[in-house]
Amino acid sequence: MSHGVRMLVWGDAACWTRPEMKAERVSYDVMTPSGARGVLEAIYWKPQIRWVIDRIHVLSPIRFTNIRRNEVAVAGDSGHKVPAGKISAAMQGSPAPLCVYADETQNRQQRASLILQNVRYGIEAHFELLDARERDGTIPTDPAAKHLDQFNRRLRKGACYHRPYLGCREFAAHFGPVESDFPPSPESLRGERDLGFMLHDIDFADGMTPRFFRARMVDGVIDVQACLEATMEMLGS
Repeated sequence: MSHGVRMLVWGDAACWTRPEMKAERVSYDVMTPSGARGVLEAIYWKPQIRWVIDRIHVLSPIRFTNIRRNEVAVAGDSGHKVPAGKISAAMQGSPAPLCVYADETQNRQQRASLILQNVRYGIEAHFELLDARERDGTIPTDPAAKHLDQFNRRLRKGACYHRPYLGCREFAAHFGPVESDFPPSPESLRGERDLGFMLHDIDFADGMTPRFFRARMVDGVIDVQACLEATMEMLGS
């Protein structure tokens, strides 16, 4: 049985923040592979599998808008961060406040953001099986089929471990299955478009090192795996 999945994701706003923009938030033109993986993990995450994004379909015109938001200042030694000690205490089961609020007492800063509006994407992905064993140590007859069936059931029911979001938590995502083929991309996205270097994912095993790739969109579709191979060839790796 194939391990591939296909789904639709949409929302009123999105912000896939460019890491090179320091002071203000500026979104990439389209959803990043790490953002797509985050949506899948919000619906179905297990330590036995790892999600891999194959293709991202852009199904709505790319439109930007400017907004201003209140954010908490975290630069320098202002101290407006949740202390690591409180996080450790919460993980041990002790009551510890883990919230930081953007009010007048917390050195609130108002910052501009360049975000996307009225977005709609199609995600094609597959998962790699890291461990076939269950929690009790048993190995099911077809562990990959089991995970695929559970994901598809949760997708159809709209179930999720936490509400998936489109780059920032305040931009909630709606999601659903694809009954047949993906809808066609808008005419404005026809042809080939070089999106430049884009964040692919964070390598948590290597000190949270960011990994980038050269993104290329053809007729509204980003073939992530093909772009990764082209980037590796370009870099001579």
